[in-house]
Amino acid sequence: MSSSDAQVDGGEDIGAAIDRLAHARVLVVGDAMLDRYIFGRVLRMSPEAPVPVLSMASEHDEPGGAGNVVHNLCALGAATAFVSVVGDDAAGAELTGLIGSQPGVEPWLLVQGGRVTTVKTRFIADGSRQGGQQLLRTDREDTRPVHPKLAERLVRIARDAMAATSVVVLSDYRKGVLAGDIPAQLIAAAHAAGRQVVVDTRAGDFARYAGTDILVPHRADLATGLDGPPEGDEAIAAAAQAVRAAHGIGALLVKRGEEGMSLIDADGAVHFRLDAARLVDLSGAGDAAVATLAAGLAAGLKPRLAALLANAAAGVVGAQPGTCVARGGDLRVAVVVV
Repeated sequence: MSSSDAQVDGGEDIGAAIDRLAHARVLVVGDAMLDRYIFGRVLRMSPEAPVPVLSMASEHDEPGGAGNVVHNLCALGAATAFVSVVGDDAAGAELTGLIGSQPGVEPWLLVQGGRVTTVKTRFIADGSRQGGQQLLRTDREDTRPVHPKLAERLVRIARDAMAATSVVVLSDYRKGVLAGDIPAQLIAAAHAAGRQVVVDTRAGDFARYAGTDILVPHRADLATGLDGPPEGDEAIAAAAQAVRAAHGIGALLVKRGEEGMSLIDADGAVHFRLDAARLVDLSGAGDAAVATLAAGLAAGLKPRLAALLANAAAGVVGAQPGTCVARGGDLRVAVVVV
């Protein structure tokens, strides 16, 4: 079922719920990076080594990491404040410009002298950002914690920004912005201000995010203390409930790749499916899901409905080659109630 008059969660109208996303106000704090795409054609192999020679034709840059969460929030029409750190280099200046040019964004990209801005460069043959064969990806990054004085300023700015936003997103790509006890400080400040917190993490050290409202891990991150990642609905729900109990977390929205997502909270578990046959590339799907989840919560939607829309957003992005965004119109078509 994909019509806009579909109803779930006690009669909530999905079309109206999607419209409400554009009225959300969200604060994002996390690791900004620059996603760079270099396109060209491969016409021959190198005489120096058994590798293709890419004849470069064009280049495209866009925000990545936490910046992609912001990009997706803007696509939904949400007002967004963004706090992050970049280096004093050309990539940092370009990333600042890309973020600042998006509609509805209040950017606070602090500059740390001597720091390298994270840049992920993808070399793509015979295509565009929306297709082609990726030959290689190179990463330039500095994953050390940001300077303590800058970290203090970051926390202070984020606290001030909470007054004008309803939900706080911590997008932790492990690049140093959310190192140490910064997540704990921000979670405490958000709750003191009556704000909900969504944490998108890429590691299993869940104690760092104790007390958060919704944690968004990958299924593989739930392998801590187990023989391997949990398989199947029941095992994933059990592992997530153990994390909730151990760290005082309100709910987990577990990313399960092409299988979809599972929301586990105090009331149990609900599992959202994706049409695996339609999926092409899940790059950026998690960022789209986190952005939609946060916008839904900020718009006053119940967590399970916000999670349903988040899963739909992941499906929209996953059905297209390359990193892209999910807009409200896309969600109207993609939402399936099962």
